[in-house]
Amino acid sequence: MGIGTILLLVAGLLVLFGAGQRVLDRLRLTDREAILFIVAIIAGGFLPDIAVTRDFAFNIGGALIPLILCVRLFFKANTGIERARAVLAPVVTAVAVYALGRTLPEEPEAMAVDPNYIYGVAAGVIAYLFGRSRRCAFIAGVLGVMLANVATWAEVRMTGTAQRLVLGGAGAYDVIVISGLLAVLLAELIGELTERAARGRRRPRAAFHGGDFEGRRG
Repeated sequence: MGIGTILLLVAGLLVLFGAGQRVLDRLRLTDREAILFIVAIIAGGFLPDIAVTRDFAFNIGGALIPLILCVRLFFKANTGIERARAVLAPVVTAVAVYALGRTLPEEPEAMAVDPNYIYGVAAGVIAYLFGRSRRCAFIAGVLGVMLANVATWAEVRMTGTAQRLVLGGAGAYDVIVISGLLAVLLAELIGELTERAARGRRRPRAAFHGGDFEGRRG
């Protein structure tokens, strides 16, 4: 069982026990919708890849279901600015992940950590920084990894080397899951800390009304 599946199972348990309600509210997803997407991604990951052409295929759990979720979140964006970020942030994330791939050793065995984890964490952090909102961060994390995979495949193809692209398959599945979940987690944690800091700066002041003191914020 890969790290992506494990993370999704943990996320599913959190949703079932109500621990992720605040995040779901910000994403505008119900508990049932979240569970359905999580189950669909896990189950789809075990299904055979769908071949579109001889050189291109996609995985249902690693590409199709996350893409459907991204489209759904995009249309739930509150403002035009948020939708613009949801378009631009994946591009920035993809460029960063692609550049990271050019700097890491070509042989995974030469690294102490699985490069898929590095890609996933890097994509998640960058997706949050440029996506900011929970919805945009998730979209940037998922689509950024997919776009980076396509860019790498296109580069190899231009050299004349035959290589098959399986979007969301094999290790890319874990990278997409790590990136999307981490981006949302960062957006939630940092957003919560920022809101608490803002509330702390507004010191309550007391006013005398109707024979009693009533607290009000300054």
